[in-house]
Amino acid sequence: MDNGSASPVTRLLAEALTGRASRREVLKRASALGLSAPLVGIMLSAQAHVAGAQDAEPGSLIEAPEGLPDLSGAKINVILGQDGPVVPWEEAACKKFSDATGCQVTRTSGPESATERLAQYQQLLAAQASDVDAMTIDVIWPGILAPHAVDLSEAITWQGAEYFDRIVNNNTVNGKLVGIPWYTDAGILYYRTDLLQKHGFEAPPQTWTELEEMASAIQDAERADNPDFYGFVWQGAAYEGLTCDALEWQVSNGGGVIIEEDLTVSVNNPQAIASFERARGWVGTISPEGVTTYKEEDARGVWQAGNAAFMRNWPYAYSLGQASDSVIRDKFDVTLVPKGDGENAVHADTLGGWQMMVSAYSKNTDAAVAFAQYMTSREVQKSFAIEESRLPTIVALYDDADVLEANPFFGSLKDVFLGGAVARPSTVTSDLYNEVSTAYFTAVNEILTGQASDAAARVAQLADQLQGIVSEL
Repeated sequence: MDNGSASPVTRLLAEALTGRASRREVLKRASALGLSAPLVGIMLSAQAHVAGAQDAEPGSLIEAPEGLPDLSGAKINVILGQDGPVVPWEEAACKKFSDATGCQVTRTSGPESATERLAQYQQLLAAQASDVDAMTIDVIWPGILAPHAVDLSEAITWQGAEYFDRIVNNNTVNGKLVGIPWYTDAGILYYRTDLLQKHGFEAPPQTWTELEEMASAIQDAERADNPDFYGFVWQGAAYEGLTCDALEWQVSNGGGVIIEEDLTVSVNNPQAIASFERARGWVGTISPEGVTTYKEEDARGVWQAGNAAFMRNWPYAYSLGQASDSVIRDKFDVTLVPKGDGENAVHADTLGGWQMMVSAYSKNTDAAVAFAQYMTSREVQKSFAIEESRLPTIVALYDDADVLEANPFFGSLKDVFLGGAVARPSTVTSDLYNEVSTAYFTAVNEILTGQASDAAARVAQLADQLQGIVSEL
């Protein structure tokens, strides 16, 4: 049939069936045509089926940028992400670099726990081992790892791209660029749009009180059919991820940022203590008892199985939730982390993200630097954003139509990274940050698990610990 002579409704249905119309386009045109909800549902079902059937191989969108050197015969070893869903994409990225340059890349996964990964890096670098040429580092580590890094100040300029200034500044220690920003992060709240609608809630929660009320109501109702259902999942294990979650609770309740810019230890205040006590109340009620052992993938596993109404996590979980085999596909959305009820309460989303660093002990520095440039290039970041929902560190990609088509919520996060997200006190505490964070997440975890029954007393003890650490600076 000649679609050019067909009716607008027939053309739209044909385009949905062939995958030529996106979900957004189907909704937009269906609304303009005044189509009934059942017919729109049929079109969306067809569009989703085609999209799932056409899911591309990981890394298929990666284009090798121009200007990469000929590195024939070179070999490098790199440590990238943890074992998990992102590995196939990273392997594809490494292969395309090898195809483009002739350099053989051996990829290794790092530990899921940032705390364990840092310990691994410190042991490796302290020995000045040349086994690893390049590695991904957390946004909080430049001050710790600077002595072991190649200066990438000139390398970052090769494409003339504009990276977020605040991340570049974060990664610069005494004039040395320790790592080129690869992807950034901010904590966000995921919520089930279908369940909010089903149970009479018109919008996602703006405050923690609203989240508690919604999570409790939805949980009670859903457990009639699903006894494994919970209201809210998050990261409660004693590791760096809990520092991120707890900092959001604390700051969102007007409780300061643990250690202020002038090195004042500010954690011991009523608002911070109240935020930790509130979170303790979630354990075993709207959250599983085991949430105090959860890391990112533990929380996502419960969420993506359809067993939670809300989840605090990073943006990477968005594309996984939208996978063709996901039971929650097209049933969720994201919003800012809720704020508290205390004085000076604000929305607070912890700044995260990873950088590409080159080891000062590499025997293949040129190849390692080229690999860092490639992984942080416009082309590779664009693929990473579209395929894996990783937030770019290049400003212009937040206005890229293809990126926004895959991740509509990215547009609202641009301003967050231009000056909004809450940073952990890693810059002011420099190479002692790991001690600061370990003391912090240990204390919070003990409060959550009930090991420390008196939250105020445990926070006072934490403040004394932190004061001792800060006195060494």
